[in-house]
Amino acid sequence: MNINERKELIERNSVEVLNKDEMDEVLKRKKLRVYCGYEPSGEIHLGHLVTLMKLLDFQKAGINVIILLANWHAWLNKKGDWTFLEKQMKLWQAGMKAAGLAKARVVRGTDFQRKEDYINDVMIMALDTTVNRGVRSMQMVARDIENAKISQIIYPLMQIEDIKALDLDFVVAGIDQRKIHALGIELFSKIGLKKKPIFVHTGIITSLKGPGGKMSSSIPDSMISIRDSFKTIKEKINKAYCPEGNTVENPVLEICRMILFPKFGKVKINRPQKFGGDLIYDSYYDLESDFIKKTLHPLDLKNSVAEYLEEIIAPIRKAWG
Repeated sequence: MNINERKELIERNSVEVLNKDEMDEVLKRKKLRVYCGYEPSGEIHLGHLVTLMKLLDFQKAGINVIILLANWHAWLNKKGDWTFLEKQMKLWQAGMKAAGLAKARVVRGTDFQRKEDYINDVMIMALDTTVNRGVRSMQMVARDIENAKISQIIYPLMQIEDIKALDLDFVVAGIDQRKIHALGIELFSKIGLKKKPIFVHTGIITSLKGPGGKMSSSIPDSMISIRDSFKTIKEKINKAYCPEGNTVENPVLEICRMILFPKFGKVKINRPQKFGGDLIYDSYYDLESDFIKKTLHPLDLKNSVAEYLEEIIAPIRKAWG
């Protein structure tokens, strides 16, 4: 695979790439590393599958994948006690392998985040970060940010230090992590990090309930969990916001763009012959074009999306137990 093919895999389906102008130089390095961090605070859901698909792109591009199960972050963010988080991490590790990331290195946050050098760097960054800046960086990530605790301000500084501690070349995250990464770019020099990574930010899938929110495990009707049965998946997709011809904050189309096409390369819409027969799309944008023209009906789209999601979710569900 040449450098342009690797770049295409890395950049495709992202909404932003920070430090993109350094991509060619970075790809000349040997033993490249990319990571994505997950709070193991609940079940894997569709929102997580977006970044998992991007990690699979990196894996195809020959880059070593690291998955951080951020148990200390989750605890600081008030997502569960240690007994709960320990149980969740075992499930997450099995789920990641079933999703196709068996070659990935899985790291637990507390395995390295309690070392003296790590803590010292976090304190150095704390000296140069205002409380207001710390709170702003967490606005899209923290629970109950209006009543933010000091723990939730330490959180982004730890996330920045993770990049140094894991010696990363690339960082994958949803666009909701952008403010944390922007803060990191400002603070890297304070902790002696000269090898700045490239940040690949993915989109966020809109809540199944429609515009104004994202998928959240705290709102079951907004998302699809890997624990959901095929019957439940079909029911949730059939109820999902998907107005005919409308592409704005349409979660069903976003699932196609961010999950199905990256995973399968093409999407087949099964339709009765009396409604025109099956449709096969090699490109998301062709599918979107037909949806806008109302050649593709929301119900036909939903039926096929549910089938594809079951194909992705079934092995993860089985591994989760």
